[in-house]
Amino acid sequence: MATLGSPLRTLRGLLRELRHVSGRAYRDTAAYRHILAAFRAHRVTSEKLCRAQQELHFQAATYLCLLRSVRQHQALHREYHGRGERSPEEVAGLVGFRLPRQPGGRAEAAPCRPLLGTK
Repeated sequence: MATLGSPLRTLRGLLRELRHVSGRAYRDTAAYRHILAAFRAHRVTSEKLCRAQQELHFQAATYLCLLRSVRQHQALHREYHGRGERSPEEVAGLVGFRLPRQPGGRAEAAPCRPLLGTK
C-alpha cells in the first residue's frame, strides 16, 4: 500500500478542489464546514484515536483522488470532445502534426481528376 503523506496536505488538497468547484465563496459551503469538522474531530490526541484518524485520512485521500480525476477528465473532455466535422488542419493540430504546405505558399489541394470510365 502506498503511503498517504501528511493529513494536512490531504486537507489542503481537498480544500483546493473544493475551491475549483465552488469558486471564491467556497468557505461558505456546507462541504467546507464538514471537511474541517471531520479533520478536527479526528485529530490525533492519544493512541486511542490513531486508527480512526488513519481511516479518515485514507478516505479523504481517496476522495481527493476522485475529485482530481473528475476535474482532469472534464478538462480533457472539453478539449477533445467531438464538435462535428473538423478540418484536416485542426485534426493534425490535435495530435501535434503540421500539414505540409504546397509550393508557392498555397495551402489548397490540387483539383481531383475523375477516374477513368466515370463521368
